[in-house]
Amino acid sequence: MTDADSAAQTLTVDLGTDTGPVHGGAGGTLYGLYGDGVPSRNVVEGMYVRTVSTKAQDGTQHPGADALEILPSFVEAGGRDVYVYMTDIYRGFPYEWPGATGEERLAGFRARVRRQVEQVLTLGPLASHVVYVPFNEPEGNMFGTGEWSYDSVSWRDDPARYFAAWQDLCGLIRDLHPGARIAGPNTCILYEEVRGFLEFARDHGVLPDVVTWHELSSPDEIRRNVAEYRRTERELGIGPLPVNINEYAHNYHLSVPGQMIQWIAALEECKVDADMAYWNIDGNLNDSAVEANKGNGQWWLFNAYGQLTGNTVRVTAPQPNVQYTLQGVASLDRDKRQARVLFGGGSGGAGLVFEGVGREVFGDVVHVRLHEIPWTGQLGSSAAPLRLADLEVPVVDGKVTVRLPWLEEMSAYQVIMSPGGGAAPVPPSTGWRRTYEAEDAAHRGDGHVVHGPEGSPADVEKFATSGGHHVGGLRTGSDLVLAFDVEVPRDGTYDVTVFANSHNLAEGVREQGPTNVFLRVDGERPQELRLPLGYKWAVWGRTDTRVELTAGHHTLTLAAHDADLGATRGDAVVDRLDLALRDGHVTAPALYDAEYAALGNGARVSYAHRGSSGPGAVVLPRGGTATFWVHASVDGEASVTVDLIGPGEGLLTVNGEELGPVERGALPVFLAGGINKVTVTGASDRIVLDRLLAGPSRGLLPVSTYQAEDGVLTGRAQVTGAHTFATGGKAVDGVGAGPANSLTLTVLAERAGRHALTIRYSNGEQAPATHYNPDPVCRHADISVDGADPRRVLFPTTFHFNNFFELSVPVTLRRGANTVAFTADELPDFDGTGRNAHGQRSAYAPVLDRVTVTPLR
Repeated sequence: MTDADSAAQTLTVDLGTDTGPVHGGAGGTLYGLYGDGVPSRNVVEGMYVRTVSTKAQDGTQHPGADALEILPSFVEAGGRDVYVYMTDIYRGFPYEWPGATGEERLAGFRARVRRQVEQVLTLGPLASHVVYVPFNEPEGNMFGTGEWSYDSVSWRDDPARYFAAWQDLCGLIRDLHPGARIAGPNTCILYEEVRGFLEFARDHGVLPDVVTWHELSSPDEIRRNVAEYRRTERELGIGPLPVNINEYAHNYHLSVPGQMIQWIAALEECKVDADMAYWNIDGNLNDSAVEANKGNGQWWLFNAYGQLTGNTVRVTAPQPNVQYTLQGVASLDRDKRQARVLFGGGSGGAGLVFEGVGREVFGDVVHVRLHEIPWTGQLGSSAAPLRLADLEVPVVDGKVTVRLPWLEEMSAYQVIMSPGGGAAPVPPSTGWRRTYEAEDAAHRGDGHVVHGPEGSPADVEKFATSGGHHVGGLRTGSDLVLAFDVEVPRDGTYDVTVFANSHNLAEGVREQGPTNVFLRVDGERPQELRLPLGYKWAVWGRTDTRVELTAGHHTLTLAAHDADLGATRGDAVVDRLDLALRDGHVTAPALYDAEYAALGNGARVSYAHRGSSGPGAVVLPRGGTATFWVHASVDGEASVTVDLIGPGEGLLTVNGEELGPVERGALPVFLAGGINKVTVTGASDRIVLDRLLAGPSRGLLPVSTYQAEDGVLTGRAQVTGAHTFATGGKAVDGVGAGPANSLTLTVLAERAGRHALTIRYSNGEQAPATHYNPDPVCRHADISVDGADPRRVLFPTTFHFNNFFELSVPVTLRRGANTVAFTADELPDFDGTGRNAHGQRSAYAPVLDRVTVTPLR
């Protein structure tokens, strides 16, 4: 990259201009939590979710996401507030509130509001985390002009009815719940008429405690509208009140780190809370979470954002406040002696300039670590961010200049700057890699079609797609072959990732589930691949495999028919193919330096230990903690090493399970597929922690596997051969609808203690939807070990009953034989007696394929 290139796209971070404490409010979610475990507490906590907007308890708007059911586990995972959309007690959108007249409808709603508040009051101290939202988008719903409005008169034209209803419900809520917090007006945008609402609320003593509206617009509108609202506050003599932009971003933005960092930068600059909009399925943190416990690229972006500490500082973008350009957010933590910058949205070469680099904080030479957070699709899980480079850069006249490599528009990037001069060399975590767009691939045979353009700045309701286009035609009866010409640098093993999608409800997909296609290299070595399912078309997941290649040119083909392996069943679209060399960069254990971990209880960063991995180390006092968010590709044993400098003792905790003292050398430890919370706690007066390494299994933990069909079945539970992708083609269905229909397995443990039950299951249940959101249903199983009280476990959708995922549950087993029983029944409403009438609460456990038992350590 030339100086001219970087001058045209330079992001400037002024460490000398403090813009206030890190707020951290952008990682909120609308309908992002289904229930305890979907997504997992690790995923919620590691994304640093502050606020959740969700439906009223026992609402019929969508399956799951009941406010009072998600509240306890959300708070335990570090969450702050649950905003209850009280109107979502009703079905439909606009809300179908019953009544022949506006007065009848409002009276009925008032009774439901009363009941919701009375339910909240049963929660004790947890009730303080509830924020009531009496009306949602009133201008298009209850006080708009449509069929389901109060009187077909928009409140924006005549606000009398709406203002009276607001005053009445605020009084009711506060009478029942003294100290209650209420949010509003919750309009689609910040209308001019919101000023009149605030004037009325001020004059009648019913101001909201939190001001809310939606920004389904763009990051530049965030900055302008928050500034406009603050001007209105000053003019009216109110506030400043907390603000929650409780619906933001579109399909085109969500899941894409390079897009979402632009929203994060605007929201953090405004110091407001915000919840990502809910366009698709609930329980996946708005296309951040994959399955129950995995994260995609967007999850890792919010994980990095949540670890900003200290104060934010001024960032000047090449084109300030212009969407779809390079933007960023930065913080300076003087105690840690670290500056962190998150940026993205541009492509090509760029420059990053730090100004105001204080010698007393950083010295004369700084250490710069550069990470890339790539886009991995809405449903494609991602490993930890790629470590691109570690640099030692001089400070010149209070400035540090970093020439950035070629930026990918869909990726976000993180730079962490620390004092330099003492770090041991750290190799990058990635080597040679290339992307090949499906629309550019050669093809032969029938059925080839190029779809698109998909999402774009001009069409934000569509989904982001690499290159804007994708290819269809790999389907039942097709003879299509896609041919990707590749050039690789040397002999070796290469990772192949196919970004693809099948709509789970499409006619050609319903019979089998995942679409099977066939990969060959230069016409040889055939492999059968199963391409991922999704909740709509152009919702991208990934299928991974490996191939051996010699240096030079090759042709990789994806075909709908293979002479040796068979024919495709289903219907799939392909976005792109990624190729990456599995050299020492990729196969080395994943590295997590302690100085970049989340620290607590007096832990501090030290730069006095020369030769440590990275620029520093962490000193833990007794009880001090360092927490690492560690990725595992699958559920099972991993080799975890905690490297210490000098003497000292520590305790190791993984996913809330205390595994005992930290030992020198690699430990065999069970990690859940996806996100793992690994914490080292000081157990002596002083321990110096250098890094954590997570490598592949060495096969040291005893593992046993049990097929569900070999268990004891009762009632209507039965072995079925209808699920061809189950292990051996057999699984157990029909567990549920009461304890009489059960599965019991006898499992063996070599020693007593904590174990992981890794359950392979499928769940294709989906409730009828009332509008654009697909409504898959989480099934659950009540799991009892050796007759003890059962534990209720939620199983997220797999999008088809012939598509299997794995989910791990920790249990205590005694030495020798143990019984593990699975039952299920439909969950009642909050009162324990009512039932959902719209198929939104299943009575059944998922289809059960097998259970694998592994000690946690």
